[in-house]
Amino acid sequence: MNTSLIGTEIIAQRVFNPLYILIDSIFLVGLMALLIVKRKYLTAIFGLFGGILYFVVDYGIFHAALHTRSIEGGSMFGVLLWMSMSYGITNFVWIWLWSARDEHKFEWTLLILVWWFVAPMLANAAPDLQPIKIQRTTGAYHWVMALILVVGYFAAIIYNLLQKDKSKRFPIFWMLLIGVSVQLGWEAGLLLGGIRSAEFGVLQKLTTLVVNSLFETNLGIVPIYCIYALITSRFTEDLKRRDKVPFTTRISELNAIEIFGRNKTRTSD
Repeated sequence: MNTSLIGTEIIAQRVFNPLYILIDSIFLVGLMALLIVKRKYLTAIFGLFGGILYFVVDYGIFHAALHTRSIEGGSMFGVLLWMSMSYGITNFVWIWLWSARDEHKFEWTLLILVWWFVAPMLANAAPDLQPIKIQRTTGAYHWVMALILVVGYFAAIIYNLLQKDKSKRFPIFWMLLIGVSVQLGWEAGLLLGGIRSAEFGVLQKLTTLVVNSLFETNLGIVPIYCIYALITSRFTEDLKRRDKVPFTTRISELNAIEIFGRNKTRTSD
């Protein structure tokens, strides 16, 4: 018998007020506008890319190809488009800023976290609206997620073992912290807001929280970090060309930035 949590059928369900879609969309527009005002152009572009990627995966693969999605009270296309943009943008903005070790990463993170926690409460201002219930089963493809995760992390580990220059090694534990924290913050916000697994018991809710936090964003953190290093080895945050440096040199530049300090380098800004 398979007793592994990741081998069981995890049902990722959300039940929420339609007002949530409206106020969250306003927040996303505000977030993107703030990034542009702060000249975080690469961050904004990467956030939009994350939203599109999430939609392709969620609607194109999970719904259209695997038929693991079901919905009550709303349009599958419209709701998934909003969900993908909402969590794709916020997740990828978070990942980008923390990969950069941005000097204001904690402020940006708090902005996103606070919104994730309070948005469901604000949506309850219109309690009489017909709720939307959308859910996704995961058992059919969790093994694929596990494979992607192990390939990414094993590649990073092997690279570090072979790389003699310590300054050019991947910051694996920092990457792990980013990958788990982003999804954990998202899942905790949904859970405490009464949206995630609203009709399930405590054990099912906690199982979804733990498994999703370990896998769903974390599985892509190694390739995302590599993409970040490659792009920023050629361009600055405000889309200006910089003196191109090798990939490993860019890793070294990022490692030189203090995680909890306020310093920043021109190449990451």
